[in-house]
Amino acid sequence: MSLSRTVSFCLLFYCMQFNALCMAAIQVGDSEFETLAAGEKRAYLVHVPPQYDGSTPMALVLALHGGGGNMRIQANESYYHQLSAADQHGYIVVFPNGYSRLPGGRLATWNAGNCCGAAQKKNINDVAFIRQVIHDMQQRANIDPQRIYAQGMSNGGMMAYRLACELSELITAVASVAGTDGTTDCQPSQAVSILHINAQDDDHVHFQGGFGEKSPAHVAFTSVPATIQKWTRLLQTTSTAERVLTVPGAYCDLYSGGKQHSEVKLCVTASGGHSWPGGNKVRGSAAGSTAISANDLIWQFFNTHTRQ
Repeated sequence: MSLSRTVSFCLLFYCMQFNALCMAAIQVGDSEFETLAAGEKRAYLVHVPPQYDGSTPMALVLALHGGGGNMRIQANESYYHQLSAADQHGYIVVFPNGYSRLPGGRLATWNAGNCCGAAQKKNINDVAFIRQVIHDMQQRANIDPQRIYAQGMSNGGMMAYRLACELSELITAVASVAGTDGTTDCQPSQAVSILHINAQDDDHVHFQGGFGEKSPAHVAFTSVPATIQKWTRLLQTTSTAERVLTVPGAYCDLYSGGKQHSEVKLCVTASGGHSWPGGNKVRGSAAGSTAISANDLIWQFFNTHTRQ
């Protein structure tokens, strides 16, 4: 019997013996699940890398799609390359679906504070949903509780900031691509390290804030500088940054020394618009910058932060 099957058998035996509420152990590859959160039935996709055998705790990365997208778009390997990134680096990646009443969860959005769409207008409790997804995954797989992370694109990146505010006891670090912090009440109980990636020419979420001429949300977004200033203050990092990366078309600045070894990192591309650097063009979006790879930078950042 393989080790993964042995672990699954032991889990099943435990559930039967102690009448515990247990879920089926996860398998390597792709799966789709549903869960109930705040009275709503919600779906999520899971990709488990080939390295997983259940014997060693593995990091969990929540990948949040952009507004008007869905979990299948974010998990589409031809766009964001996130399945191959999980396989390369050895972590479990979960793609939750935002709020949608349409078949297949299409045109979904996240209630990220001041944005976006039906999720925000109906005040959908997306924090409760993500909390339940994490709980489900801890029942299904051997998840390292010290290495649970969230990353997101656009509205999904904004939602990652809300998770940093309201699920800080579970999430160690977040990464937002092209989505600034739209929360108004942020009081994290634990320090959550922040990585922000944005193009200077983003025409949806302007670098300097305000209404994006190409954004369908009609929201005055927080600027990138204000977002960074907010989190350096919350985490009590250094007030000045160290330039840690300079390549043609991009740079990264690091604010270190925060509470519980937290950091804030800002990576800026000169071009690429409202897109995922290193990814392929998604229908209706700009072609992403090739100066940096968002997937590589995000995992490098996550991999240096473990809950203390």
